[in-house]
Amino acid sequence: MKILVTGTAGFIGSAVAKTLLDRGDELIGIDNLNDYYDVQLKQDRLARLLDHTNYTHMTQDIEDPVAMAGIFQSHQPQRVVHLAAQPGVRYSLDNPQIYVQSNIVGFLNILEGCRNGRVEHLVYASTSSVYGANTHMPYSVEQNVNHPLSLYAATKKSNEVMAHCYSHLFQIPMSGLRFFTVYGPWTRPDMALMKFTRNMIAGESIDVFNYGHHRRDFTYVDDIVEGIVRTLDKIAAPNALWNSDQPDPASSSAPWRLYNIGSNRPVELSRYIEVLERCLG
Repeated sequence: MKILVTGTAGFIGSAVAKTLLDRGDELIGIDNLNDYYDVQLKQDRLARLLDHTNYTHMTQDIEDPVAMAGIFQSHQPQRVVHLAAQPGVRYSLDNPQIYVQSNIVGFLNILEGCRNGRVEHLVYASTSSVYGANTHMPYSVEQNVNHPLSLYAATKKSNEVMAHCYSHLFQIPMSGLRFFTVYGPWTRPDMALMKFTRNMIAGESIDVFNYGHHRRDFTYVDDIVEGIVRTLDKIAAPNALWNSDQPDPASSSAPWRLYNIGSNRPVELSRYIEVLERCLG
């Protein structure tokens, strides 16, 4: 199967690409290799993919509509996994334009490519951050996500709505995945695992709020990858029972679905730090 994967130099994207290549799929990989964090780390991740004969890489911004249209037209992927995005909640406070360009304009170009290329299935990354001001636990795709608390979350919520629109108008199967706090090998240096580890090794303090009682649903990267691949292989279908009187927020009369991908075992931050301290001796 020929698959287009965006964000293949990223933490999750490189892991997904390697899994698909190892099972024999043909991949077209896209990443702009920006300097949001260490470019060498991105290149090292990418190096694991470049030896595969069935991998074609392009260093490209997804915000460029002409370039993206050309990629879809020349390579004609059957399915798409869209993981490229500008991540980070705090960074969005000072750099809002970057988030709009990458996460909204870039996503529109992916949707247009899927529309014009008659793609069989688009799987795209959303985030648990869309739950925003919702305090009902555990989070469920049936819950309200209309009150995001960051521009990053708002752009990801926009992706879900835009995907539904295209799925409804053009009958393109689309599945959105809300990831919960991903950790594991090759993680980003700005994530808690790496930041806490650096501080511990350097003998520096760790800023902990709410006495460490804040809980996160830490999810191992291999589990995220498995969720992505399984979703990719199961093409989204319309919900025959969906009705507008009691609408299910996670499905539709269009071939559009939303899923949470997490461990479903929230852990207090204090416990997370305790385990990390023990592992580091």
